[in-house]
Order: sequence, then structure tokens, then C-alpha cells
Amino acid sequence: MEDHTVSRTVPGSVGLLGALVVAGLAVLGGWGFVDGVVLESTSAYLAPTVAVLAVTVVVVGALIALGARSKQWREGPYW
Repeated sequence: MEDHTVSRTVPGSVGLLGALVVAGLAVLGGWGFVDGVVLESTSAYLAPTVAVLAVTVVVVGALIALGARSKQWREGPYW
């Protein structure tokens, strides 16, 4: 029998495509935020929007801090 090896590497173009998709979604989200909240803001929606953004930043920052301090993350088989 022939030995068939499968290459499990990801081409660089796939990573570039993923980065472009993430950047495009970030731009689209930023444009939607500016268009919907900043330019056409009413006082009724501005305070809740800022509060939700603040809570989101705190929660994501806490999760990043917990994950960065985790020994299991640093000692994982892929790192």
C-alpha cells in the first residue's frame, strides 16, 4: 500500500482572508454605530448605548485577563 500523508497546514491566504473579513466586519459595525447612534442620537438611546459598551469592554477585558493568567492556556499542547 502507498503511504498517503495529508498536509494539515493552512495556507497564508486563508489567514489573510480571515483577517480581511474581521476587518470588514469591524468597519461595518463602526459605520453602523456612527450612523445609528452618534449622528442620529437621541438622549433616550445615548446613555444605554454607552453603558452597554462600557460593560462589554469590562467583561471582555476580564475574560482576556483570566485567560492570559491561566497556566493551562500556556501549557496547552498547541503552544
